[in-house]
Amino acid sequence: MLDVSKGMPASGVSIKLEKRNGQTNAWLLVDEKEINTNGRIADSLLVHTSNPGTYQLPYRVEPYFKNKEESFYPFIEVVFQLTGTSHYHVPITLSAYGYSTYRGN
Repeated sequence: MLDVSKGMPASGVSIKLEKRNGQTNAWLLVDEKEINTNGRIADSLLVHTSNPGTYQLPYRVEPYFKNKEESFYPFIEVVFQLTGTSHYHVPITLSAYGYSTYRGN
């Protein structure tokens, strides 16, 4: 995660990996980590999977901005579908009033 307004990693942001239950549509916690000082997760949440489905990555960004600057998004939820056994990387660029994401490799 990169804070593009500062050109620096957004360390300390809490991130979860959740999978949607296809029958109840409830989100089930798979793992939870924190973004490190390099803007990455030291131990990947999801490197390879043979478990297709709909997942989400809720990023809790409100604590990151608290006491630094006003921000618009208290959290960001990135929802995506896994269909194969590829490596998945979901980078985020962040500022107080916007964010962007894409599927990397």
